[in-house]
Amino acid sequence: MPGILERLSRDCERPRYCFMVLNLIVQAAARTGSAGPWVRDGERNVPVRDWLCEALAPVAQRDPRRLAISGRVRAELEAKGEMPGDPEAAVRAIEEGVAERIRLSGRTNVSRAVSQLVRAGLVRRHYQGYRVDHANRGAQRQAVYTVSDEVRRAMRAG
Repeated sequence: MPGILERLSRDCERPRYCFMVLNLIVQAAARTGSAGPWVRDGERNVPVRDWLCEALAPVAQRDPRRLAISGRVRAELEAKGEMPGDPEAAVRAIEEGVAERIRLSGRTNVSRAVSQLVRAGLVRRHYQGYRVDHANRGAQRQAVYTVSDEVRRAMRAG
């Protein structure tokens, strides 16, 4: 584990966030060593990147930028004339807008973190889906993340 933490701190811009992403990937890859393209979340199958984003969403709940996003969503709804008159409906509309923006930025953050984990040699990524497996995304392919044996042993032991 110390070697993994050293690589994260050396090779990743946000080592703590990358460690959270790595830990979730290890959890999703527990049986096979690979997470994706789909992860079972209750009664539904979710693309692995969306599952990671949803799992990390509570981290964004305390972010001070959330208040700024909330203000921007409110201003946009008012400018478009789409702000509900009912106060409860207005709060719900703002929360839905904030959640959507957090989800979009979360997908970007997860992709960036996984790219850094790939560069650090802790995870391999390929795309699977329509027609054939492929090293590049596109054509309705979904990401698959494979954890290195070193990481699996260390995270399982830890």
